[in-house]
Amino acid sequence: MNDPYDYGLWPLVVINTLVLVIFAASFFHPKTGRDWKALGGFSAFAVALFTEMYGFPLTVYLLAGPLGNWFPNLGYSHAQGHLWNDLIGWKGDPHLSPFHLAAYVLIILGFVLIGAGWRHLHAAAQSGVLATSGPYRHIRHPQYAGFLAIMVGFLLMWPTLPTLVMFPVLVWVYRRLAIREEAEVARRFGMVWEEYAATTPRLPALPAPPARGHRAPRPDGETRTRLGRAGRAPPAAFRRPHAYRRPVSTSVLRPSREGS
Repeated sequence: MNDPYDYGLWPLVVINTLVLVIFAASFFHPKTGRDWKALGGFSAFAVALFTEMYGFPLTVYLLAGPLGNWFPNLGYSHAQGHLWNDLIGWKGDPHLSPFHLAAYVLIILGFVLIGAGWRHLHAAAQSGVLATSGPYRHIRHPQYAGFLAIMVGFLLMWPTLPTLVMFPVLVWVYRRLAIREEAEVARRFGMVWEEYAATTPRLPALPAPPARGHRAPRPDGETRTRLGRAGRAPPAAFRRPHAYRRPVSTSVLRPSREGS
């Protein structure tokens, strides 16, 4: 390339942004206003990412000045713009560093979640039932989780100040979208939704010890238990007809009897 610093490549900014957004849309299949809002936030993240990756490296220029001692190998070429690699002193191919390899895994996982989530959601909508199969068996919003996984992957690959600022904002936006979506689904499916939500988190969670308040089963098989502060549902062995909190309202959930 003619540019020795590999920046100012605005056609690459446009092409990469369009490819990523169109690729994501082909997996996500946005239809409602909520869907387009989720895709819009992701698109803004992509614009900020590729603008600094190929257009104008604002983060590199800022860090090279006041924080130059923290990034001794930081330069103004595209190959030297991988900030995480500079922090750990990676000398090899920047595209084969641990951060890049982890980024590839997260980005691929994100697209798989988005695609699989849409297929199972579409099948459930066609049948008029609640989506509980595929990735919905483990998380309530696999498509939103997929978008977050892709963004984390790009933050590991090419962190910038704008994307680092945007990421927590987008997490908040997706969380609000998820809560609104849950309220609508709860009104439509009622008890079916609440039984599903009681055992399925919004996002993947690390294994944790049982919530406080659990007691050993009584001889007659009954227990008295309440959810812990984190809102985690008790293990299946403890779930009996007792009151739990709804995930999106304050009404009482009474699970159906076994065999009903």
